[in-house]
Amino acid sequence: MAKTGVLEHLASIAPKLVELTDEVLFGDIWERTELSPRDRSLVTVTALATLYRTEQLDFHLKFALDNGLSKEELAEALTHLAFYAGWPTTVTALTRLKSLTEEGNGPCT
Repeated sequence: MAKTGVLEHLASIAPKLVELTDEVLFGDIWERTELSPRDRSLVTVTALATLYRTEQLDFHLKFALDNGLSKEELAEALTHLAFYAGWPTTVTALTRLKSLTEEGNGPCT
């Protein structure tokens, strides 16, 4: 998994965080076989939406699309989440998903 621009920027002040992100989070945790990358993306997107971590949400929505989730599946998961995480949180996440998929910013390359 390549570093995001944000992490590359942070490498100058927090190289260990970038190393842990690349080697442990994406190099180990995301590679475990007990959950598929698709399932891990679904869990991650819903956790980020629930915690209102919008700065990380765009990356992970794109990553979820790359990992095989459809726009419709993500929208359904987020709609379900509204009853547990609240309407404002869900509307924000759905707005990000709509923006990413309608602006031609679909799956990551």
